[in-house]
Amino acid sequence: MTRRLSLLVAVLAIVACSPRLAPGSASSEGTAFMPRPEGFAERYTREEMVILSRHNIRSPLSGPGSVLSRITPHEWFDWSSAPGELSLRGGALEMEMGQFFREWLVGEGFFAKDGVPEAGSVRFYANSIQRTRATARAFATGMFPMADIGVEQHSPLGTMDPVFNPQITRLSDGFLAKAYAEIEAMGGPDAPLKAKYALLEKVLDIKSSPAARHDTTAFGQFPSSVHFEVGKEPMMTGGLKMACSASDALTLQYYEESDAVKAGFGHKLTRKEWAAVSSVKDWYQDVLFAAPSVAANVAHPMLQELLAELRTPGRKFAFLCGHDSNIGSVLAALGVEPYDAPEAIETKTPIGGKILFEKFRGRDGKLYADLWLVCASADQLREVTLLAPENPPMSLQLHFKGLAANADGLYLLEDLERRFVEAIDLYETF
Repeated sequence: MTRRLSLLVAVLAIVACSPRLAPGSASSEGTAFMPRPEGFAERYTREEMVILSRHNIRSPLSGPGSVLSRITPHEWFDWSSAPGELSLRGGALEMEMGQFFREWLVGEGFFAKDGVPEAGSVRFYANSIQRTRATARAFATGMFPMADIGVEQHSPLGTMDPVFNPQITRLSDGFLAKAYAEIEAMGGPDAPLKAKYALLEKVLDIKSSPAARHDTTAFGQFPSSVHFEVGKEPMMTGGLKMACSASDALTLQYYEESDAVKAGFGHKLTRKEWAAVSSVKDWYQDVLFAAPSVAANVAHPMLQELLAELRTPGRKFAFLCGHDSNIGSVLAALGVEPYDAPEAIETKTPIGGKILFEKFRGRDGKLYADLWLVCASADQLREVTLLAPENPPMSLQLHFKGLAANADGLYLLEDLERRFVEAIDLYETF
């Protein structure tokens, strides 16, 4: 109870005491956050920002009595939330991220200081799951503290909204053949994981776990395979599924537990080793959702939603909050170049991470767009540090395969829209 009360106090302190930028103050041009070429602000005016966000820190999806309690002799972290729900730390971090975006965009002249957005100019929409709705609400509170911003919910609470549900909605023999061939070309589910499995098993002390009494001492004992079924997310059986649960829980435990050695069940892990532990979960997501045909299938409704947002008249800002599978599948479907999130142990779809689609009007009258990943660093997550211009979140500009950016790193908006349309139309071939 003391730990939870202390974090709530920290949330209030963050909201009350954060430094604020004055309207018209220096922009991010030339700074560490979203660096731009010299003269960028004179050549372009931002017209819209569309964010696809992952929820912030949650508790593990499974609780006591699950596979997590069987594959280690150690006690897992005592979470402040029920399985799968946003934690108090996650709420604090997301509110702080929203506040940072407010100060940044006010400084850029995109929003008025403590202003209330005009009707229809701002949209918040989240999957109908507690952690995604709570994340969207926390961000909205931080970004627009003077406005009563509603978060759209299109499905009953606790159910998956079809837009955010990464399910297979069209299945054919041709799709299956192509999807399995693409997964095999990636190396197959277990191919790159031998050393990472060994590290994960060591951290868990799996050979001393209850599962070891039933001959489960290594994830590689159980070959992994992927299955597809209409109306369901891509499914996996075997060792990688079990290892993913452990990787996910350990990663979240690392964020929440202040003692890193205790988070690693007594093992003193380097940051590189923590990244290796987390990468098992990332690979699981890639195998299930990042094969190009699978990505276009499961991301189909989200791709339509994002394209519609980029084309909505009068919209300045949209925040869509979902899951790592949404981000991973959308980026794969759009053909984004491989990347690694800076200063993170989750390098693909970090917790609380945000994909920013920005639309600009050039001085030449043309519309342009770019794509960024913004996320808190591992240290910022662990320490709940104040985000500010001198301590910004991490940012990384992403690039599209086969599209040419101009000297300022921007793509023609019509080229980006065409890429969306191509990914959306691919669905019709399945």
